[in-house]
Amino acid sequence: MFKEIAKTTAPRELFASYPPASCREEWETIPKDYRNALIEEGDQWLGCQFPPIYATDFMDFGRTGNRGRYEDKLFLRRTALNALVLAECAQYQGRYLDTIINGIFLICGEAAWQLPAHNTYIRDTPQLLLPDVTRPVLDLFAAETGAVLAMAEYLLRESFEKVSPAVSIMVNHNLETRIFGPYLREHFWWMGDGKSHMNNWTSWCTQNVLLAAFTRPLPLETQKAVMDKACQSLDYFLDEYGEDGCCDEGAQYYGHAGLTLFGAMEILNQVCGQAFEGLYREPKIRNIADYIRKVHVAGPYYVNFADCSPVAGNRSAREYLFGKRTGNGALMAFAAEDYRRQTQKERLNLEEHNLLYRVAGAFCHREMTEYRAGKEEPVPDCYFPSAGLFVARDSRFCLAVKAGDNNDSHNHNDVGSFTIYRDGKPLFIDVGVETYTQKTFSPQRYEIWTMQSQYHNLPSFGEAGQMDGEEFAASDVAYELGQEKAWIQMELAGAYPEGCVKSYVRRACLEKGKGITITDTCQGNREKAVLSLMTYDRPKLVWEDGCLDLGAMGRCRAEGAVRAEVQEIEITDLRLKTAWHHSIFRTRITFERDRLVLEIPEE
Repeated sequence: MFKEIAKTTAPRELFASYPPASCREEWETIPKDYRNALIEEGDQWLGCQFPPIYATDFMDFGRTGNRGRYEDKLFLRRTALNALVLAECAQYQGRYLDTIINGIFLICGEAAWQLPAHNTYIRDTPQLLLPDVTRPVLDLFAAETGAVLAMAEYLLRESFEKVSPAVSIMVNHNLETRIFGPYLREHFWWMGDGKSHMNNWTSWCTQNVLLAAFTRPLPLETQKAVMDKACQSLDYFLDEYGEDGCCDEGAQYYGHAGLTLFGAMEILNQVCGQAFEGLYREPKIRNIADYIRKVHVAGPYYVNFADCSPVAGNRSAREYLFGKRTGNGALMAFAAEDYRRQTQKERLNLEEHNLLYRVAGAFCHREMTEYRAGKEEPVPDCYFPSAGLFVARDSRFCLAVKAGDNNDSHNHNDVGSFTIYRDGKPLFIDVGVETYTQKTFSPQRYEIWTMQSQYHNLPSFGEAGQMDGEEFAASDVAYELGQEKAWIQMELAGAYPEGCVKSYVRRACLEKGKGITITDTCQGNREKAVLSLMTYDRPKLVWEDGCLDLGAMGRCRAEGAVRAEVQEIEITDLRLKTAWHHSIFRTRITFERDRLVLEIPEE
């Protein structure tokens, strides 16, 4: 798609989707209350002392596996800089410039922009303890930093010129040596080669390199080289997406995958005189845009699997604008409605590291708060064949089941697992992932409990759970999406070690207005089948009628169980705490024979 267009076009202009701060008439179109909120936030950082970063902070990851102590300092610098730049753009009196320049000098003085967890030149190889300043690694956060500095310099270029041309010179020098040079000279895995597996890094890094390149007057041959390489990478990225638009990394990663693809498209289309506009009408692009609406459950909750959290974040200007570009009024309405529910602080997106997103939010604020759709368009029941994801709804329930295989990006061993929400609240859950550490992306990944099938709504056989890899997959998948009922059925034996179980068939059915039935049938298992059920509410076993009592969430009848036990899992990890504010529970149900039926009635 992209490369073909790039063959017949060239950049004609620089990035101008949003005005620099000197264009006061345009900045003053932003509602005054929003501009005042930006100024108030900037005041919190005025004259701030940016946290120092030491070599030992960088080495901490290699020595202990801890990512947070270094990353917290790194991200705080960028968060503060963004707040200060936006405050200066809103007020434009020069009050914040000295602190902004301090931040820019400190960031330009960092030995590396890549994270210690990414400090390697070959994918999936051990990280170097310290960075080589003569050969920068262009990872996600180096590209993000380049975009932050590029956008800051673009917005305040005239102001910096009045203080000293050295500010823009420093930014441009660092972008040349840390971004453009490595981008055009080296090959990093995320750029794609038509063979290696891509993920959100490809579109995310590419978007940010394009933003840095087209916010300044680089030589035309450099701009063309950047554009051509970017288009090739975006094609590799799209090649791995199914026509259904499903993000195999989950709803939380949609913002880093589908929306950064949109960001890259917007930059290319604008600087090339709308040459890429036709791509917005492509079915795959339209499906990628609408994915987030289709996996929304209610309120903050989204269908989740793999490393994705069920609380996948607020919707913002990017979703709204993607809907607008693709002619999807339902997506626009979904994003606008979510935005209107947010507090003023949430709308400011204070913790966002990418300055472009926050600028887009400021200029889209009025339109999103005023947007009202016509007739509400219901979210359809869906099956995404590219990832094996099934989602069905009625007035009370949302049932999601994942088929596919155990080779997703950010994979958990979760083939066949289901989640159920009742009245928009979690009933049977997918836990998500803990805070990333060195172990998370190491050969020991599946030693982490959240990655294991035993902590999903899946069976185990003795000590045996599912295995990771493309070959460990569901088979014989069948489904139906009907007005009265929706169901999916699959064989799960192939997701387990050879010889563990001959057959394990799962069927999950939502009868609209009646309830959900999960039917599991196993044959040829060497060990007793024990089904794990993960819940947010503490279950009470009521075995005289074979039920799990979940209080206000209702009852789940278990037919074919010989016994059950409940384990409380205390949630202490900060990342998990964003979704689960108290303990979660695992109920282990032992099969009586070879068939277990779970019934969750509507009433």
